[in-house]
Amino acid sequence: MSANTFSDASLSPAVRGFLHSAGNPNGDALVLTHGAGSNCNSPLLIAVADAFAERGYSVLRCDLPFRQERPTGPPFPGNAERDRAGLANAVAAMRKSGTGQVFLGGHSYGGRQSTMLCAAQPELVAGLLLLSYPLHPPRKPEQLRVQHLPDLRTDSLFVHGTRDPFGSVEEMEKALRLIPARKEFVAVTGAGHDLGFTAKKSAPGLIDRILAAWSEMFPSRFGA
Repeated sequence: MSANTFSDASLSPAVRGFLHSAGNPNGDALVLTHGAGSNCNSPLLIAVADAFAERGYSVLRCDLPFRQERPTGPPFPGNAERDRAGLANAVAAMRKSGTGQVFLGGHSYGGRQSTMLCAAQPELVAGLLLLSYPLHPPRKPEQLRVQHLPDLRTDSLFVHGTRDPFGSVEEMEKALRLIPARKEFVAVTGAGHDLGFTAKKSAPGLIDRILAAWSEMFPSRFGA
């Protein structure tokens, strides 16, 4: 599906990205964002955004503030709070134009910041879609990023590759037990941190699995 450039400079940090209009609108919206080394034009985000738009969602895939400021390079640790503020503004921007619920999701760093934001603001969104949550840095399993998970009270769907160096399936399942909210976990056999999506290839069947798991968690949220 086609997407139109989206920008809301009335907010600070500004919201910038691409808006996928729903084919058969259900009134709901989904905000998607990217990982530390990417941007909102990643093949995975585009595929997920297209699929949700086809099922009734207005989908905004947006660049985090750090990526708006620099086209390449990772985020600075001290700016993570600003990135979360950018996500909150993206949710607010989508809430302006919709009558239904707003959901939030992201890949890797974007997903982690989404969980941290929702742990601090439990009523912000109706649910989370978390693609390749970065549980710890590669080869550093002792540096777990779980401190906020006991405060996460937003229903969440986690999608994770069995070969992801940022956390094994077993490590993820243990970490998810810290979350008091309803959560589901989809393990993608053989996939790494990119979940099988690169500039040259996509992962057959993955999007259908995500849609199926989402519809089980939120059964009334897909359009006909």
